[in-house]
Order: sequence, then structure tokens, then C-alpha cells
Amino acid sequence: MVLNQEQILELIPHRDPFVFVNEVLELDDKKIVAQYHVTEDKDFFRGHFPQEKVMPGVLQLEAMAQAGAVLALSKPEFKGHIVYFGGMEKVRFRRKVLPGETITMKVYLRALRGRVGFADGEAYVGDELCCQTRISFVISETAI
Repeated sequence: MVLNQEQILELIPHRDPFVFVNEVLELDDKKIVAQYHVTEDKDFFRGHFPQEKVMPGVLQLEAMAQAGAVLALSKPEFKGHIVYFGGMEKVRFRRKVLPGETITMKVYLRALRGRVGFADGEAYVGDELCCQTRISFVISETAI
């Protein structure tokens, strides 16, 4: 493990119950591999198809975006900043994510021009692709 939960929370501003990155397995200038453990006690399961609990697709996207934010904010020049969504394209959901599973997010930085960035994201459960997207984002001008 490269970063644990405590180290992740030093980089991103998200807090419980809206943190969707538990650990980082790999991290370099262009790529992050992170995991989120989908436990049955999460609040979103109470209202999102309670008869057949499924992690909402938008939260899968949020998990990938948070992993991407860890990647961007791990750069010294952006320490203490906030990363905002700019947009998402080519979103595809391939498989349901269920309680008890672990999502592995892989986010690849395609370009970073100043404070504007573009990345590709994939989320897996085991070897099965469950979600993929292209993300655009903006890093805040000043640190918080």
C-alpha cells in the first residue's frame, strides 16, 4: 500500500460519509490505482434499491474522481487545493457493484494544462470492468 486512509485524507477535502477512496496501491505522476471497500452499512444502500442493494453509478464515478483528485493533489504545487469536476464523457456502466465487494479504480492522467486536467478512469471488481469514463477537472486557484 502506498497511501492509507489517513494519508488520503491529508490530500483531499472529502470526509465521511462522502469519502470513496480507502487506500492507494500505486501512485506516480500519470497513474493512480486506488481501492474502495463497499460495505453494507453505507447510508446509500438504505435508499438505493433497498430490495436489491446496488452501489449507485454516480458514486462509482465519484470514487474514480476522488482517486483522480488524490493523483492531482499529490503533486507538490497543488497541495492543499481542491479539485472540481469539469465534466464526464463516454460514461459506461458494465456491471453492478454490490455490498461486500471492493472497487479498484485506475485513473490515468491524459493532460494537465495549468490547473485544467483530463483523465481516463476505469473501475473494476476483481478483473471485471464495472465502470469507465473520461473526466475533465479544474484545480482551485488557491489552497484552502
